[in-house]
Amino acid sequence: MKWEDRGRSKNLEDRRGSGSPVGRGVPLGIGGILLIVALSAITGTDLFALLGLNQGTQTSTPATQQELAAEEEQVRFVSFVLDDIQDTWAGMFQGGQYPEATLVLYRDAVQSGCGVAPSAAGPFYCPTDQKLYIDLSFYDTLQERYGAPGDFAQAYVIAHEVGHHIQNLTGTLGQMRQSQQANPSQANALSVALELQADCYAGIWAASADASGIMERGDLQEGLGAAAAVGDDRLSSQAGRSVNQETFTHGTSAQRMQWFETGFRTGDPNACDTFRASGF
Repeated sequence: MKWEDRGRSKNLEDRRGSGSPVGRGVPLGIGGILLIVALSAITGTDLFALLGLNQGTQTSTPATQQELAAEEEQVRFVSFVLDDIQDTWAGMFQGGQYPEATLVLYRDAVQSGCGVAPSAAGPFYCPTDQKLYIDLSFYDTLQERYGAPGDFAQAYVIAHEVGHHIQNLTGTLGQMRQSQQANPSQANALSVALELQADCYAGIWAASADASGIMERGDLQEGLGAAAAVGDDRLSSQAGRSVNQETFTHGTSAQRMQWFETGFRTGDPNACDTFRASGF
């Protein structure tokens, strides 16, 4: 990606230098926080508390000045990507009335409007405070554990989470929660449709990035590789679990690649109706 001499976002909140309460949580994966929020609404139970994600039990170690300096280039990159993604969406909202999301950088664990989340939860968007959260160490995991290297793979993660912000602003997220409450047996399938739409929205930003000359050869493949790397079927296989589509909450690798590519090919949010495509 060609990003070094471009803009930076004013919506970056850096909490890496301060300790955060750590909950007794479980790994949730990318977008897992959204599923917990939705299921809490369905069941009427605070699942964050039940899973220990609201209970601070210790304090994370704040990053040292040396560690912060080592991550400075990555922070600049994340800031640029966030700025460019939100500029893209601002141009698509009527009258440019787009309330920008804030991206919070943290280390080990973080207090969000959705509760306390450990870094094992992966990057997530909290609709309550309209903020994205990411521990930069996730990018090492993305490359080393999930096999998805490259700067555009990292950008895809942010674009996907901003996609959830778009869903929150347009009311899609709230509508999905209502549908899950009305049809609990369809909760997972509705979650898959939500996540695939966020992938499609990430592809829309990629189309804009390509048109503006930001993308380089190989970037599209990196984005598709990242989408495939976090497919439910691949993650299940890597964890040694049986692949059961009824338990999926984010979609298969093939589905995630397909919808990211749909967004990239069309550049049109109207082409991202994954709910209708899924029969809802």
